[in-house]
Order: sequence, then structure tokens, then C-alpha cells
Amino acid sequence: MTTPGEKIGQLLRARRKFLQLRQRDLAELAGVGMRGLTAIESGRGNPTLNQLSEIAGVLGLEVTLTQKRPDADS
Repeated sequence: MTTPGEKIGQLLRARRKFLQLRQRDLAELAGVGMRGLTAIESGRGNPTLNQLSEIAGVLGLEVTLTQKRPDADS
């Protein structure tokens, strides 16, 4: 089973590659460290909401919260 952190990392990595950005470039543009970005993309990181928002913004994404469906798995 994929963890939420792994899902986020996969999405960010796929979007970065689609935009043909190197990790180093994304880290610099988002104001995060290379080590931290690498950890996030691999699903091992624990980014702050601000870091996640900055990375997403550079990638043309946004962080949103939605209400969970009552029948959704926890």
C-alpha cells in the first residue's frame, strides 16, 4: 500500500519531470534544500505545509484540503 507521503512524492516528481526541471533547479526555485526535496520525492520526507506549498507553486500545482468521503478508507 502506498503511503500519502509516497503518493505526494510521486506526483511532485512526475510533474517536475513533465516540466523538464532538474531537482536542483526545483529546490532553488522553491527555496528548499536538495536533500529535503529528494526525501519528499521519495516519500521519506516530512515537509512543512509551507515547503509543500512552495514546491507545488513552482510546479503549477496547489495544495488543497477536501472533505473525505464517508465511505473512503482511512
